[in-house]
Amino acid sequence: MILINCEQGSKEWHGARAGVITASMFAVARSTVGGLTDQQAIYVNAMLEGRTEAKAKELAGYKNTPTSTTVQKALDGEKVGQPSEAALNYAFGLAVERIAGEPLDNGFETWQMRRGHELEPEARMEHEKQTGMIVERAGFITTDDGAFGASADGFINLDGGSEYKCFLAPEKLRSFHIDNDAGEIMDQVQGCMWISGRKWWHVGMYCPALAPVGRQLWFKEFKRDDDYIEKLEEDLWQFKLLVDGFEQKLRSQPGKCVKEAA
Repeated sequence: MILINCEQGSKEWHGARAGVITASMFAVARSTVGGLTDQQAIYVNAMLEGRTEAKAKELAGYKNTPTSTTVQKALDGEKVGQPSEAALNYAFGLAVERIAGEPLDNGFETWQMRRGHELEPEARMEHEKQTGMIVERAGFITTDDGAFGASADGFINLDGGSEYKCFLAPEKLRSFHIDNDAGEIMDQVQGCMWISGRKWWHVGMYCPALAPVGRQLWFKEFKRDDDYIEKLEEDLWQFKLLVDGFEQKLRSQPGKCVKEAA
């Protein structure tokens, strides 16, 4: 791991992230189209685990054996699904940033990003108050090769870390506070543990509007899941190859003026 000491949202932070596949975008990088449905994935995983066909169908809720060619390819060990449009656009943007050596958006921040950076110190202080832990500000961390990175909101002792979200959307707040579900950002959370080598991570949802009922900070501890990380890493390396391919094409093909046929 390489640690870059910088303030999130600063010019140095934006520069450090240029061309780097970042944890907050891991879910986008992994997104595909034309892959297995949730039901198909349950069936395929059960079969690959050595379950009987009858048990696999029972677990997935199938009455008959699925005959989809996509399912058969997955059972044969072939990769199914293609990168989504969002993944393709993200990969191409990273390739451009690698060439330019700077952010493609010139460090532009949405109001949601700016709000998150402004409220992060408050979230960290509330986290420390509730847990009695000391949270060390971490800046930006990358893998040794600099290909993957994460803006770790904090390090705790030698084995832990923290991530703070300041969402306002009711559906996102409900997922955390009512459903106790942080699955939407699990790629980012496990990705931070992968890059940092840490064993656990606290995810905090900070919402000052809920201070009157003492729920301004929801947080939950997640343990490192090496099986999850293994699959995450595999998918991310495939995505990196996509970025590499775009970069190679941009560097090897000189610009041409394309004329329309008469």
